[in-house]
Order: sequence, then C-alpha cells, then structure tokens
Amino acid sequence: MKKLIKIKKLPGLVLLLIAMSPLLACKKTWLDEKPKRSLVVPTTIQDLQAILDNAEILNGTVTGVTPNIGEASADNYYLTFSDWQGRPEIERNAHVWAGQIYENNTSIDWNRPYRAVYYANVVLDALPELKKHGSNYLEIDRIEGAALFHRAYMFYCLASIYGEVYSATDDKLGIPIKITSDLNEKIKRSTLPETYNQIIGDLNKAVELLPETELYKTRPTKTAAHALLSRIYLSMNDYDKSLLHASAALDKFNILLDFNTLTASAAFPIQRFNNETIYYSIVNSSALWSTRHKVDETLFALYHSNDLRRTVYFRVNADGSKIFKGSYNGSSLLFSGIATDELLLNRSECLARKDEKDIALSDLNTLLKARFKTGTFTPVTATTASEALSKILLERRKELVFRGIRWSDLKRLNEDANFATTITRSLNGTTYTLPPKSSKYILPIPDDVIAANPGMPQNQR
Repeated sequence: MKKLIKIKKLPGLVLLLIAMSPLLACKKTWLDEKPKRSLVVPTTIQDLQAILDNAEILNGTVTGVTPNIGEASADNYYLTFSDWQGRPEIERNAHVWAGQIYENNTSIDWNRPYRAVYYANVVLDALPELKKHGSNYLEIDRIEGAALFHRAYMFYCLASIYGEVYSATDDKLGIPIKITSDLNEKIKRSTLPETYNQIIGDLNKAVELLPETELYKTRPTKTAAHALLSRIYLSMNDYDKSLLHASAALDKFNILLDFNTLTASAAFPIQRFNNETIYYSIVNSSALWSTRHKVDETLFALYHSNDLRRTVYFRVNADGSKIFKGSYNGSSLLFSGIATDELLLNRSECLARKDEKDIALSDLNTLLKARFKTGTFTPVTATTASEALSKILLERRKELVFRGIRWSDLKRLNEDANFATTITRSLNGTTYTLPPKSSKYILPIPDDVIAANPGMPQNQR
C-alpha cells in the first residue's frame, strides 16, 4: 500500500480569504527547512511530487475531501427523529433543506476542497521556474497534469454543490476560481460559464500531460482525466462529449469487479484500491458513515433478489432497516472517486439519448452481468431508446448509490419532467418536501466566507 505522507500546520500563514484552512505542509520536505516564511516556494520535482502525494489533502484518504452535504441532502437515506436530533447542526439542517444551513459554523465541504486547490496552485506556480532549469520534461509534464487535474476536480465538486445546473448562455454565478497561490489575492465569484470553462480547460490540458498509468490510484492518469471529463460533461447535459471521453477512458481501462467473487457477508465486501477503481477519492467524513442513517426503503426495494448488490451494498438490521456497506473504500468512508461502472453507465446513457439503444443496452448488460448471481442474469431489453434510457437511469440510481454523485444527478435530471424527482422526509409529524428545480438544490456559501468577503453574493434559498 502507498505510504501516506503526514502533514503538520505551518505557523505564520494567514487564512485564505475564501475560508481555506491554514496552509498545511508535507513533513520532512522543503517546508520544514524554511518554517518561518509566509510563503515558501518548492524548488525540485521531488518537492512538487511530495505535495501532490499528500493523499489526505488531495484525496481525503483519512477524513475525506469531496463535499458530503449533497449526500446529506439527497434521497438515499432517512433518519428517525431521535437520530436526526443527535446529528451535527449542519447535517440536521441539510437533511431537511433548511433555509439556514451553517448557523455560523465553518464548513469542511468548502474548506477542504479549496485547501486542495491551494496545494495544486502552489505546484503550478512553482513550475515556470523549474522549467527554466529542469531537464526532466516528462516528469515536469506529469506533475503539471496532476496539479491541473486536482484543481479541476475540486472546482467541479464545489460547482456541483454551490452552483446551478450548467448553461452556456447563463450569467448565473458559479464559484470563486482561485488559480494562483497568492494568499492576498482578492477573490470573487465567477459566472457559471467561466467556472466550467476553467474546469474543462484544466482537464483538457491534463489529458495531454498525464501518463497512461501511475503507481497509485491516488495519482491521476490520462484515463482518469477522460473519465472525469465524462462525468462533468454529463452533468452539463453535453452527451456527445461525455460519450467521447467515456469511450476514451474505457478504451484504456475497462476492468469490472465480478460481485460473485466478493464475500457479501463481510462487513465491507469491496476492497480499497480495488481493480475497478480508476481514481481514488473520499467524501468528507460525516454522519453518513453512521449506522443511524438507514437506506431508503423504496431504493432498497429496487434490487432483484438475484442482484448481488442487494447483499454487497447493504446490511439488514434486526429491525429490518438497512445500512450501506458497499463503499469502494473497504470501510464506512464513502468513495467519491471514479470507477469503470460509472463510465459504462455514462456511455450507456449518452448512447440511449442519441437513439443508439442497442449499443447502449450492451454497455448496461456488461455491467449487470457482473452484478447478478452467476446463471441468473437476463439481459435488459427495450423496444425504444426512451424505454432504454429509463432503464439505464434506474440502474444508475442503483449502482452509484452513496458515491457523491446523486445530488448532481438529481439536479440535472430535474431539468427533464420525465425524470424529475420530488423528495420528501417525515420527522416527528412534520413533512419536508424538496420539489424539482427548487432553489434549495443550490447550497448556500458558508456564513464565514460571506462575512470575510464583503460584497460576495450569497445563493438565495
């Protein structure tokens, strides 16, 4: 297993205006030698690689990095009233889509991704000087590609929570786009097109620079960049480009786990860094790990008795309630990275939307055959592309549960009346409802960020 680089806080650094956590440094590297400088510049390829290999900061290996508030707001689970009362304030509010979410608490869902962006920017800012004197240009390209990937990934995660569904002609607000490591730079919210143009631009360049393979799944590859572009373009409803990048990734990597080979009775049947994983990242630690969070009964009922996901993904409690145990992390930490199953579903959906139902169903059936008990799977069929699309989206719902994707899927699918979803929750006799296209699908920027940046527009709930 890859050795994780430990970190420590570097004294003397100021809080980034966008409420980023204080700068954290890689232990036993360049920062230890110059601990009193407010901004320390790495000078070697090894320095930069050490920064990017800080898997806790950039991948969230211990406590998570990608936002959890979307999962907390989505329809994968429910809470009893007593369990809801015992949750942290932010999660209680997110669960019922309250107007006020943070109540002046800081948000790890904002801070941790922007901290990762800062790390990526430190690397990118150091590269021009390194290029002047360096000779190992392949390594420099690889480092640059990785930093661009990490930055784009974090920007996208933030945009999917704090921004609206993408529209190329819409001047609605996106997120602050920070592309330098200058802590004193004034920040502002970019428009939605500006936000996504930056994300796509970073990833397109990363595709050119990244290697085909890497030593660790915490390091991005060319395949991972294509896969992330497929995810992002799907969220933008750009099916041609999502299809293009899904195919580019699957041409290089198409390994699927056969769930028949897993021990379904295990506490966590799917191993960390398993063969199906293309890129590894983890959702921020939250109460979603908790056994108090019960799987939605309507969701559980969707799984056929011969569908191995029914037992690989879920554990049935003595009272009949279910909890999720199917993370691609081998633990209760929720996996938010990229794997082959998502790419097959992306491509299948895009093909169905292009009226190529037979090829679309071929991808779907390739996936499902690896999910059903041997000898019990009957291929999915459809008479029309529309019918195929409905079946594909149903399987997407079942396959990618608790992957940090559902909130984005709800937002984009709510744009189509045929697939729009109204979510309801009941707590202590009170019913809470989230209708399609509600403004509450756009999470507010944390209170402390708004307070630190006078004039920054807040998302209206």
